[in-house]
Amino acid sequence: MERVTIFLRTTKTEGDIKLRFRLRDGREVDLYHKSEIRAALKDMAKFDENGNIKPKVSVFNKELKLAIDHEMDAIHAAYHSLCEKMQKEHINGEIFEAAIDLILNPDTRSQKKAEMTMLERFDRFIADGYRDGIFAEGRMKHYRVVYGALERFLAIKNLKSITPIEFTADMLMDLRYFFTNEYEYVEKYSYLYNDKRERDIPTQPRDMNTTITRLKKLQAFFNELEDKEEIMASPFRKLGKKRKAVVLKERYDEPVYLYKDELLKIMQTEVPATLQETKECFLLQCAFGCRIADFQALSMSKIKVTDNGIPFIHYLPKKTLRENVENTEIETPILWYALDLIKKWQFNFPILKYVTGKSGYNAKIKLLLQYCGIDRECKIFDDALNDNVYKPLYTFGSSKLCRKTHVDIMNKVQVNMYAAGLHKEGSKAVNRYTKMEMKDHFMLMCVAFDQPIYKVDKELNIIGE
Repeated sequence: MERVTIFLRTTKTEGDIKLRFRLRDGREVDLYHKSEIRAALKDMAKFDENGNIKPKVSVFNKELKLAIDHEMDAIHAAYHSLCEKMQKEHINGEIFEAAIDLILNPDTRSQKKAEMTMLERFDRFIADGYRDGIFAEGRMKHYRVVYGALERFLAIKNLKSITPIEFTADMLMDLRYFFTNEYEYVEKYSYLYNDKRERDIPTQPRDMNTTITRLKKLQAFFNELEDKEEIMASPFRKLGKKRKAVVLKERYDEPVYLYKDELLKIMQTEVPATLQETKECFLLQCAFGCRIADFQALSMSKIKVTDNGIPFIHYLPKKTLRENVENTEIETPILWYALDLIKKWQFNFPILKYVTGKSGYNAKIKLLLQYCGIDRECKIFDDALNDNVYKPLYTFGSSKLCRKTHVDIMNKVQVNMYAAGLHKEGSKAVNRYTKMEMKDHFMLMCVAFDQPIYKVDKELNIIGE
């Protein structure tokens, strides 16, 4: 049971003071409230710390007694209200004062816009950010994933009606643990996962970088609330500088990609029929180096031919579409082997309908690399062991490998050509091959991928080397 007392701490012996109150509940709760009650010290001498009149006192300030009783009743009521919404150890001074103010000044508070719950406000933040072009569709979907996890966390902690101002730094640390170890809650709270696909239900700890990425999205949300003065301070700010730095520190492993000889090995390896489509789809994506969403959207209509017979694909990258105010397209020449694959498949790879999942494109890429013997050891940090571990490259297989492989092969051929004196210092080709003229870009790609130089007509028929 909580106890409310008058908290007097002053060196004054006369004059007036503003009363402060203290609420304690066991060892976990020790809260203070600054009231607007002004009282003379000589009047306060007739009250004990519980707000009662001292024995044998018959003359006292009755208005002051009523004010103290009213204030203490409001403190009890505010505390009970908060305990219904959250665990008592999560109640901090800011939340406590806001709850008391709501009881003491209902008319003033009712004139303000009704407070949204944290989930409602986060939902509006996501919708507004997407509508206003602050982030694109892909990032909006990532925010929705964070919203879903936050919704489950608040439901488990019985905090669904909590407002942003009531969300504390301690709750943030609890959420951080939940983001990483959500799999621990699945069995007990299985009803929260009824509408999720089986592959989306966590079965093991998440990577720490995934957790940190989610926390940074919440940090952006609270930063906006701070900027709009909807809260006094973000719970991230209340973590303190050192703790915050540790909580939000991402750890990046060295990028994993295929070496040129490994890519050529895949090209030259005969694979079972069950992996043939995956092989050809993977090799085509490596030839372009585009993200999976852009690769899925390619079609024959995205092919053009220059006046001097160089075929190329062109597309607007989806990830940066909203920020791309000039609608600048990516243009990538088509290598000979890529043209053969395009003619065969017309970009209609059935496997691209299912990128993730146990039998999706990413899973098949792992099997392809393993079959082709792409088992070079690669280093990755293990959060559980707090140390680096080494795994064969094929275990990292996914569509992301295509982009990294393409970029690495192109970067290395530029360095080699610069060292050989084929490009002068400061050349745009050395700095960024995507800024080259199409002819130079095409020739560089052919050298990089060991492919012959060729030309086509407008119907994509090869007319000579």
